[in-house]
Amino acid sequence: MKHLMLICGEPSGDALGGQLMAALKDLCGGEIKISGVGGEAMKAEGLEPLFGLDATSVTGLQEVISHIPEILRRVKRAADYAIATKPDAVVLIDSPDFTHRIAQRIKRLAPELKTINYVAPQVWATRAYRAKKMAKYFDLVLALLPFEPPFFAGYGLKAVFVGHPALERGKKMVGGEAFRARHNIPADAPLLAVLPGSRNNEVKALLPVFAETVRLLGARIPGLHTVLPTVPHVAERVRAGVENWPAPLTLIEGEAEKFAAFDAADAALAASGTVTTELALAKTPMVVSYKLGAMTAAIYRPLIRVKYYTLVNLILGRLAVPELMQEDCQPGLLADAVAPLLTDPAAAASQTADLDEALRLMGAGAENPSHRAAQAILEFLHEPSPSP
Repeated sequence: MKHLMLICGEPSGDALGGQLMAALKDLCGGEIKISGVGGEAMKAEGLEPLFGLDATSVTGLQEVISHIPEILRRVKRAADYAIATKPDAVVLIDSPDFTHRIAQRIKRLAPELKTINYVAPQVWATRAYRAKKMAKYFDLVLALLPFEPPFFAGYGLKAVFVGHPALERGKKMVGGEAFRARHNIPADAPLLAVLPGSRNNEVKALLPVFAETVRLLGARIPGLHTVLPTVPHVAERVRAGVENWPAPLTLIEGEAEKFAAFDAADAALAASGTVTTELALAKTPMVVSYKLGAMTAAIYRPLIRVKYYTLVNLILGRLAVPELMQEDCQPGLLADAVAPLLTDPAAAASQTADLDEALRLMGAGAENPSHRAAQAILEFLHEPSPSP
């Protein structure tokens, strides 16, 4: 029986890991052993994780510092487990600050083990030299975007385009009418999905700004309701942050409720990240924002080589979705950007058309990306192991 070790470090990677596990089990007829690190989605597929995602689901230089000792302990624990159990391959999903350290330790101590990167960092956008370093500790990259394989090939790293797994969630974006009824939200009430991120430092930075944005919108849009999906490891911080929320609020947990909320919402105010692709799949027009710590922003800004941050905009090559980052992450600016999506049907319809176009370019309607990723992994297992 094949044995794969899958490792993620945050909820977005956990969602991809869950989909990948389901695809692997389907292709193997259930005859596969999967171990590793994951969250709720991967546990739902049968994973018994070595540890949770609480310490690893952080970003930013200032924010990571306090977690470094525990992160390093978990890096060692995960890598040493792989070395001891010798899986057929180790699949490291997203979260490069965490997962790449595991790959590096594995390759240093057990170079014969195969390592696969699923969702590579966007090194084509900033610090392209990292691709050359990745080639030393990864044997294969499962690429989400069609232009990534030739990019990595230029640095001696094999990559296979499998498509963006978030596309598979489109069929789950249903139940909006029932969601409104279940939570006593009037069918004709303007409903805004508020998404301040899935990491503690994101919630800390964005939730107060989003709260003030909602207060401004509430003064301009009669009957405004809001819905805020959260995840277990930040739920306590979110609940504390919405105690004096300025509009009717429905606070929810769980993937099914989140997707139903996206279907129900008229617009969204979201932290930059995977959730923006999910909103696109739900055909929910959005405004995207983000705010890093000052020190982290100062370090990263000179390195950025792309014009846009949101995947929809990157794919289209234009600003279809408003982006208000860093200094522009201000309640007044955010409210001005969100308001037309809630009050002007033409503005909402225009962005929805752009979202559909971006999804088509990403491969919507083609073969299931998770199955393509699973097939690529299984095929790779039959290739010779890397030389020590």
